[in-house]
Amino acid sequence: MGSMFYVYLLQSQRVPDQHYVGLTTDLKQRFADHNSGKASHTSKFIPWCLTTYIAFSDQTKAVAFERYLKSGSGRAFSLRHFR
Repeated sequence: MGSMFYVYLLQSQRVPDQHYVGLTTDLKQRFADHNSGKASHTSKFIPWCLTTYIAFSDQTKAVAFERYLKSGSGRAFSLRHFR
């Protein structure tokens, strides 16, 4: 089996209305990076809680799903189903 691609959703514990959607092949390391401040876009909202992740074996599908979750209808979908 090849690499898995993870689309993940984070919620700031300090600012609960702040959410982040990302894509990675190493979920544990990427989550650690977010909480250590290494990810500049999310550093001002640490600490983060991992609320949801979905594993894909196909990179194209993972990228498409991440892009969808970052769209207006995708944000509404994630609010209804993942938070």
